[in-house]
Amino acid sequence: MLRNGLEPWHLLVVLAVVVLLFGSKKLPEMARGLGKSMRILKAETKALREDDAPAADAAAAPGTAQSTAAPQQPAAPQPPAAVAPTNITKATETPRSTTA
Repeated sequence: MLRNGLEPWHLLVVLAVVVLLFGSKKLPEMARGLGKSMRILKAETKALREDDAPAADAAAAPGTAQSTAAPQQPAAPQPPAAVAPTNITKATETPRSTTA
């Protein structure tokens, strides 16, 4: 009975439950979303591998790393320094003269 973890009829039961829960209209949308997510994941992992490859090449040949490295972007502008706090004092009120 427990020969295999998933047999074909197990998958059919799971598929039937998913269709009943989500409905046949939602399933294509969910599949499209999953496909987009997988493409994004694939592109990001490819970009990470490409970013790591030049770093590995630079570590292997330190003398040529400067000539083959891409020019660095200028640093982001620094925010202005904070303004030094100043003491604010209230002006003293002058008493009103009562001349009659």
